[in-house]
Amino acid sequence: MSIISLLAQTPDYYSDPAYTDQVYTTAVDPGAATGAILIGLALALIAYVVGSFLLSRIFKKAGVEPWKAWVPVYNNWVLLELGGQQGFWVILMFVPVVNFVALIFYIIAMYNIGLKLGKSGAFVLLAIFLPLVWLIWLAFDSSKWQGATAIHQPTTPPAPTPPTIQ
Repeated sequence: MSIISLLAQTPDYYSDPAYTDQVYTTAVDPGAATGAILIGLALALIAYVVGSFLLSRIFKKAGVEPWKAWVPVYNNWVLLELGGQQGFWVILMFVPVVNFVALIFYIIAMYNIGLKLGKSGAFVLLAIFLPLVWLIWLAFDSSKWQGATAIHQPTTPPAPTPPTIQ
């Protein structure tokens, strides 16, 4: 038997009504998609609130106004400056490829913040692999900020001294 005769004997699936009557579609339930989006938004909101609360406690230890922890993007700017890095790196985190370099500076800042709160150098591993645990630990432990605050705080000018008569 030849291949051509075998092909001639195979049924034609495209003309067979048993196969052409079936409709193959993948339908997505709009209610399920909306529910998934709402759950994702709720989880993002919870993560934002928890992260901002923990950052505000760390900022308070460092002598920074706690409200700065609640401003998106600016809170990371302040965190970078607390760690002795330039705050503009947070903007560069939105640029592809450059964001890897910015991440390195962010990790260096977390390392320096850990040192300023009296933690060992290996404590930065917690910040890299479990940042939420790092934030919780620094926010609720009894460590005190050691060293000057690295960010620019508004300072009041010194009061003028009255002239002395000689």
